[in-house]
Amino acid sequence: MTADLLPPLRDVIAQHGLRARKSLGQNFLLDLNLTGRIARSAGPLENCTAVEVGPGPGGLTRALLQHGARRIVAIEKDQRCLAALGDIAAAYPGRLQIIEGDALDFELADLAEPPIKLIANLPYNVATPLLIKWLTPDHWPPVWESLTLMFQKEVAERITAPPGGKAYGRLAVLAQWRCDAHMLFDIDPRAFTPAPKVTSTVVQITPRATPRAGAELADLQTVAAAAFGQRRKMLRRSLTPLGVDTNLLLETAAITPTARAEEIDIEGFCALARAYRNLRQIR
Repeated sequence: MTADLLPPLRDVIAQHGLRARKSLGQNFLLDLNLTGRIARSAGPLENCTAVEVGPGPGGLTRALLQHGARRIVAIEKDQRCLAALGDIAAAYPGRLQIIEGDALDFELADLAEPPIKLIANLPYNVATPLLIKWLTPDHWPPVWESLTLMFQKEVAERITAPPGGKAYGRLAVLAQWRCDAHMLFDIDPRAFTPAPKVTSTVVQITPRATPRAGAELADLQTVAAAAFGQRRKMLRRSLTPLGVDTNLLLETAAITPTARAEEIDIEGFCALARAYRNLRQIR
């Protein structure tokens, strides 16, 4: 028995026949030291609602509850996991709400009132779409106060990358424009069942009160998509699909025409986004 008097996770998996499914991006984390470390990394949980996506058999769920989570909303798409999660809910009356469904279909504001902390070992196949959804709400600051999330290490590097390298791209611009993002620690593949072929990394993202520079979200996304869509080309070529005078766009944003996307910092992309909006309005 574990500290919460529930069966060990391996027994839970065997009891409910929870063989991880590749189609759902599942890799179950069974190491209690690691689930506890993730829970602690999220900071105090007593005065917030923790939202967990893809809890599976509930390893991280149990760690969050043991570390004082006042309330958890767990969103699980796999019907096979619901009974195991139900056992956890029974062991912690009134503290765990289980929602069956795809997390992409839910708005956080409809699930809980702030403060909200998102804490999850995200299924690999939906990790990036979910992150983009949480980074792009209509209003800022968002309803969540932090994201403590596990990604494939390659994705974590793309989220936190500074300008100038191959990892720096659209995801870094979007994440770092309105947030601070840091890699916390790696998790060896052997800690999972089944073991993935890649290392995983826990990333913490916290929203800034105001963005690093002014820009409209849609314009920033459009400009970044064009720039990194042809990242090997100079910006005077890669930005041509935007349909505005590229030379004037770059001049207005004070960007060198021969620069490439990976050389432009967040403030530079915001300048391009503002210039793009202005040029579209005067066409």
